[in-house]
Amino acid sequence: MKILPVLLVITFFFSCSSIKLKEHVFPEPVDTSPVPVEMQVKRSITHGGVTADNLFDGARMNDFVQINDTTYRVIVSPENEPINSSAYFGFRLKSNLKQNIDLEISYTGYDHRYIPKLSYDAINWTAMDSMSFDTLKGPQLATLKLSIDERPLYVCGQELMTSSHAISWTDMLASNTGVSKEVAGKSRLGRDILFVDIDENPDVKKEAIVVFSRLHPPEVSGYKAMIAFVETIMDDSALSKLFRKKFRVLIYPMINPDGVDLGHWRHSAGGVDLNRDWAYYRQTESKVVAEHLIEKLKERKSSVVLGLDFHSTQEDIFYTLTDNRQSSIFGFKDIWLESIDNTFPDYTPIDGAYDLNTPITKGWFYLQFGAEGITYEVGDETPRKFVKAKGQTSAREMMKLMVLRKLD
Repeated sequence: MKILPVLLVITFFFSCSSIKLKEHVFPEPVDTSPVPVEMQVKRSITHGGVTADNLFDGARMNDFVQINDTTYRVIVSPENEPINSSAYFGFRLKSNLKQNIDLEISYTGYDHRYIPKLSYDAINWTAMDSMSFDTLKGPQLATLKLSIDERPLYVCGQELMTSSHAISWTDMLASNTGVSKEVAGKSRLGRDILFVDIDENPDVKKEAIVVFSRLHPPEVSGYKAMIAFVETIMDDSALSKLFRKKFRVLIYPMINPDGVDLGHWRHSAGGVDLNRDWAYYRQTESKVVAEHLIEKLKERKSSVVLGLDFHSTQEDIFYTLTDNRQSSIFGFKDIWLESIDNTFPDYTPIDGAYDLNTPITKGWFYLQFGAEGITYEVGDETPRKFVKAKGQTSAREMMKLMVLRKLD
């Protein structure tokens, strides 16, 4: 009988101390020590009555030159090298008279990736049609046919959704009962790394779902999917209400605010891909998020069962764990993807399962917490209505599976 109290004490201390940040060994390690970046010069440049500028958050323009009477060129370079070929651009154009111009975008050795998005207010965006731009002069030079006037016209690789958007969106979430918002810490350049905790009835110990987004700056379609996913969890449906009673959701909506606001192609202000820094946490942002998450889990003695990291790439795909990695909810992803498939007759989710290799978040969720880790990738140009619809469906089907598991 004396053994039982001792075992209880040991169990208590083990459960309290087991939630601690660990370093991890991956088969293909990556050196994520900070390296220099080249800061673009913020300026307005005028040639032949046409002005281009990068004087706003999320801009990327390194130079602007005139080629002839009707042709101009924007030069865009990455923040540093080597870098993933994600040639992002963002600038404004205006003219002292209404005119049609050919605008070339030169990527200094990299290939064109994004269909240009146009806006006069940075809120409502229109993607250019294929008749208005081409890469016939070569994959590293896109040519846009534009009509411009005295109104500043935004021309960006993706819609602008910068750190100010994340602030207003998290404020909106935090206005709901059972939702709190705080600053997890500061980025390398001092921007807020935001955190939202959906935790109704916090006196009850709950399993947690963790949501990451915007480790890579231009990946707006993934960010939009994350928003639809989280807002579905927060809706008034019977399913969402029951889910929120039984589970906790921890959200870091914009982990790389420096890179987003600086118009970076891929990296943090420390010059590194933040989705390769989940072994030793050498970058400010990944260290802040990892340490903060551990502390928030300790507060409620929560265990992570699912980690979702929202990204964008050339196509919709889910990067999942292979079957030899049996998480605490092993089998979840197969049923989840099948249920998403069944919802959309003309869409079949791609399961891009691969084993742990580089130190990315998917593997970190598994190694750190024993959780199911999934990278939720959305196509750069996936229709935004479908991005939202799939984000909503993904949330609903996730909640169904998790609630059923809890009721079992």
